[in-house]
Amino acid sequence: MRIAVFGAFGQTGRAVCEEALDRGHAVTAHIPPEDEFSIEADGLRVVRGEVYNGEGVEAAVMDAEAVVNVLGKRRGSPSDLLSVAGEHVLSAMAAEGIDRYVVLLGTGVRANGESGSLSERVMRVLLKLLAQDVLADSTGHARRVQASNLDWTIVRVSRLVDQEPIGRYRIGDIQSGVVGINRADVAMCLIDRVEADDFIASMPTVDHG
Repeated sequence: MRIAVFGAFGQTGRAVCEEALDRGHAVTAHIPPEDEFSIEADGLRVVRGEVYNGEGVEAAVMDAEAVVNVLGKRRGSPSDLLSVAGEHVLSAMAAEGIDRYVVLLGTGVRANGESGSLSERVMRVLLKLLAQDVLADSTGHARRVQASNLDWTIVRVSRLVDQEPIGRYRIGDIQSGVVGINRADVAMCLIDRVEADDFIASMPTVDHG
C-alpha cells in the first residue's frame, strides 16, 4: 500500500514510517525543509515543505492510498497548526481522490456525551488550564474530520512515552491509564488501522494491553 505520513519528522512520525516500511508499504514522508530525516529505505520518498503553508502537501499525497497524520506542536508552532495544516491535507486528499485518513490526537478531544476515565478528565482540565490552544486546535480538526466524507479514524492517546515497546496494545472504547504507551506501539496501531480498514468514522482510544 502507498501511505503518506504527515508529521514524519517527529519521534512518533518516524516510528510510523519505520513500521510501515517494515511491513513492505511504500511511504512518502512529509517533513519541514530544515529538518534532518535519518531513515533511508527502499520504498521511502521524502517530500519537504511547510505543511502549515501547504507546501509539498499535494506532492506528498500524490498516488497515495491512505494518509496518516501524526502532526504535533513543537516550540514556535502556530496555535492553529492542526486546523490549518489539516485543512491543506484534507483538500489535497479530496483533489487526489483519497478516502482513508488516520489521525492521532490526544484523549482531551472528546466525543459528544463522553466523560472519559479519571486520568483523562484530569488531563483535559490541565489542557484547558495550561494548553487551551492545543486542545482547541485538536478539537477543531477533529470536528472538521468528522464532518467530512472520508473513511476517517481518529485514534486518541493519553500519553506518549519513550520506553521499550511491548509489541501489543488495546484499542476501542477503553479507559486509558496514566502510564502512557510507547510510540512504536502506537505506530503499530496506526498502520494496523490502515491495513485493516476498521474503526471507520470512529474515535477509539489506544493504550497498552
